[in-house]
Amino acid sequence: MGTLYAVSCSFLLPMYTREEISKIKQSFWAAFGSYMKPIQSADGLPVTWLNYKTGVNGISFKMDADRDHAIILISLSHKDPETRQSHYQQFNQLQPMLWEVLKEDDWTWKENEMDWFGKTTSSISKMLENVNVLRQSDWPAIISFLKPRIIALDEFWSMTKPAFEQ
Repeated sequence: MGTLYAVSCSFLLPMYTREEISKIKQSFWAAFGSYMKPIQSADGLPVTWLNYKTGVNGISFKMDADRDHAIILISLSHKDPETRQSHYQQFNQLQPMLWEVLKEDDWTWKENEMDWFGKTTSSISKMLENVNVLRQSDWPAIISFLKPRIIALDEFWSMTKPAFEQ
């Protein structure tokens, strides 16, 4: 079947089926995973970068890319509001160390926000706008955005995880 096009902002943009979008995104994440596979964690161990495990309930490092941006975030989603709030406060106290490791200090902090399911979460995130994961020519920019930040988060986590385990 031929590709459909829609006119938007004076540009011709391909219209993809849900299945095509899923396949393209899977291809991107497979490429990203292959690119990251040889890189070991800060502790010198193999790590699954795409599904990074912090080992602490309610704290996760997430990456996503869609039609208009890529994002990396620290997601604080513990069921217990007090624990989630405590995690957020700990990250806030460790903010100077986080900025030093990331080599940037312009991440967005959201203490209380509702997710798609109506659950209150907190997050610390950085977004790259004006990239489209469906456009393969944007993949290098997305990978160049995500790679150093997930590696830096791993380094930060290697140093600070014990504080969150108590």
